[in-house]
Amino acid sequence: MNEEMSHLVERLNIAEKDDQKAVFEEAIEELESTELALLLESLPLQDRLQRWEQVPQEDRVDVLVAMRSEPRATIIESLEETELQDLLSGLHAEDLIELAESLPEYVVDNALSGMDADQRKHYQLSSQYDEDQIGRYVDHELIILPRSARVRDALRRIQNELPDYTDCIYLIQRNGSYVGTVPLHKIYLAPPQATLISLSIKDPVTLSAESYLSDATEKMEHSGLSALPVIDSNNLLLGRLTLRLALEITREEYESQLMATAGLNEDEDLFAPVFRSSKRRATWLGINLLTAFLASWTIGLYESTLQEVVALAVLMPIVASMGGIAGSQTLTLIIRGIALGQIAKGNMMPLLIKEVRVGAVNGVLWALVIGIIASLWFSSFGIGLVIATAIVINIIAAAFSGVIIPIVLDKFEIDPALSGSVILTTVTDVVGFVAFLALGSAFLMN
Repeated sequence: MNEEMSHLVERLNIAEKDDQKAVFEEAIEELESTELALLLESLPLQDRLQRWEQVPQEDRVDVLVAMRSEPRATIIESLEETELQDLLSGLHAEDLIELAESLPEYVVDNALSGMDADQRKHYQLSSQYDEDQIGRYVDHELIILPRSARVRDALRRIQNELPDYTDCIYLIQRNGSYVGTVPLHKIYLAPPQATLISLSIKDPVTLSAESYLSDATEKMEHSGLSALPVIDSNNLLLGRLTLRLALEITREEYESQLMATAGLNEDEDLFAPVFRSSKRRATWLGINLLTAFLASWTIGLYESTLQEVVALAVLMPIVASMGGIAGSQTLTLIIRGIALGQIAKGNMMPLLIKEVRVGAVNGVLWALVIGIIASLWFSSFGIGLVIATAIVINIIAAAFSGVIIPIVLDKFEIDPALSGSVILTTVTDVVGFVAFLALGSAFLMN
């Protein structure tokens, strides 16, 4: 699919205006709303707005919901007020929740006023939850029956409607509180007069509306079902988490972590205005500049050594690079462990010891290789010994830092994927340079 999308983007971008229109018409026929949204995001701003005019009216809300917030905002800002109001008339609560952050408050109020009472209630309940809680994104298209219902009632209801990702129906008390989950296959096999409650799953899997998105999707993954009921703190059934939504959340979290490693947001628009993109990235570059100055200052402390032994300047990048790579391997492993909930107080120390041992083994192995090469290159056993020792020290320090840094950042509720690599790079540069140059000063200076 990625290859097909890439080919389509290329066709659109090289096509002349009239040809581009025809290519996009073909795409409308072939692509789902999520794919169409991705295609629009791949176009420069002016082309994006022109192609948006071709999107059928009945598909526009779905496409907007599927888009990232920044490119979505470029389209919303281009619409006349009357166009926007028409677009949002009859909106479902789930769609308005997704679009609300991109809309002026008065537009959200107008959209709410155009909803029926049930949809307004769904929106008000969902909007009580934070953006990282599953209660905000529940799907309200599910089959609900009273606790007293029988199989014949369920069969009648199923004949009238069967929403996507429905392999169970849900039972509630008169006050709306959840009481059970009944698999469809049991309903089809049971006699019509049987009560649904007698067919319900023992110890059903449910999700608290306050669950974090990652926890909810993990629970979904291990449930064996295509949807799970979401209940609030009073046991009221709010809706469900479907397999499709769980996959979307997982993909977005992956993108978020990937972008965070560069200090960016997953909603970043490929074709955002230059000034806006520059401003965001300037902060990240500024942080890196400070760390670079710290490393440079460390080197400056040994200026006289470098003037005397030029070989040290030639070999310095090797020390920093080896430490950086070793540290990033450990850092990535620990960040993944934190994200999956695999790291706790009980296993931190064994994990730290294990990683330091791995660092020591790799440090000694590659120190020998690099030391021999450096000795032959510069015809100096002393230089080989200095760089070998510095490599061992830096890789062990990198392994230690790769464990400690993300754990400490996570404890202070700072995303380790966002800032962990910057701190780690600083540590490995400073430790590597100090170890290398200090050893060089001690053993190679006359």
